[in-house]
Amino acid sequence: MISFECDYNNGAHPRVLQHLVETNNEQTLTYGFDIYSERAKKKIQEACGTDEAQVFFLTGGTQTNVTVIDGMLRSYEAVITVDTGHIAIHEAGAVEASGHKVIALQPHDGKLLSADLAAYMEWFVNDESRDHVAQPGMVYISFPTELGTLYTAQELEDIYRICRQYDLPLFIDGARMGYGLAASADITLPWLCRHCDAFYIGGTKVGALCGEAVVFTHNNVPRQFFSIIKQHGALLAKGRLTGVQFDALFTDNLYFDISRHAIDMARQMKKMMADKGYRFYIDSPTNQQFFIIGNDKVKELEQRVQFTHWGPYDADHTICRFVTSWATTEDDLNTLQAIV
Repeated sequence: MISFECDYNNGAHPRVLQHLVETNNEQTLTYGFDIYSERAKKKIQEACGTDEAQVFFLTGGTQTNVTVIDGMLRSYEAVITVDTGHIAIHEAGAVEASGHKVIALQPHDGKLLSADLAAYMEWFVNDESRDHVAQPGMVYISFPTELGTLYTAQELEDIYRICRQYDLPLFIDGARMGYGLAASADITLPWLCRHCDAFYIGGTKVGALCGEAVVFTHNNVPRQFFSIIKQHGALLAKGRLTGVQFDALFTDNLYFDISRHAIDMARQMKKMMADKGYRFYIDSPTNQQFFIIGNDKVKELEQRVQFTHWGPYDADHTICRFVTSWATTEDDLNTLQAIV
């Protein structure tokens, strides 16, 4: 059995694990004030190209989304996303459980269009009953999207322009940030810092055991954010766990190198499946690939391969997601090729 089910079903990259072992017997400060967390923050600032970036380490993706959104919004405000956005479908209503409505707009290949955002805000500001509804207070997108697609620099620039016009902070979910950057032709971390108000660099899905690095881009961290993190259960007493891991990931370009490896593996898979005659549900340039597979073949494949049954395509076909990661090997692809 081989697995292309997701990009977080392995442990940690060997260099991350090695760094954890090497530092295991050291006594450090707690709650993220250790020397490794501080060093990792400096390295992330350097990668972002600005010392204005303020970095915090949180435990996981859902905790990060809820904590950042709740920290940046007032109690009566809502967050705008698309209806395929992670916070809208895959987080058990966590954002809304914190008291903030999720306003879901129509996606286009998984992406929010600036024109749709502008149209919604134009409707909102001119609605005579706007004081009776949840007030839009920020915009959430992910890079890559839930469908593995990428925003271009121009698309993000247009979204951020609308956000600034209506005083809406832009928050970017980067659970798969490394894979998005590796596949993007025109977006880098420094560029991203100039075109949003907050984002996070995913570790859980890109080589770490756990943990995400939140970046507030221009000295705009919410007041008492440390307390907000703790209130949401996203703070580790042994904060060194995330600090040590990100220290390793941002040493000698490891984070970016292993992300590129996953994209290389995904491109090989994509070509292999196309050569075998499989159709694509969507043209994803990243490590998530979506294939339309006949139901009989799905039953055959699932005996030897783990993958995600994304949903029905029609009565006879299923949309199946195959995901590569930093840990995917050539042997994995060769085995898959023999099976399909």
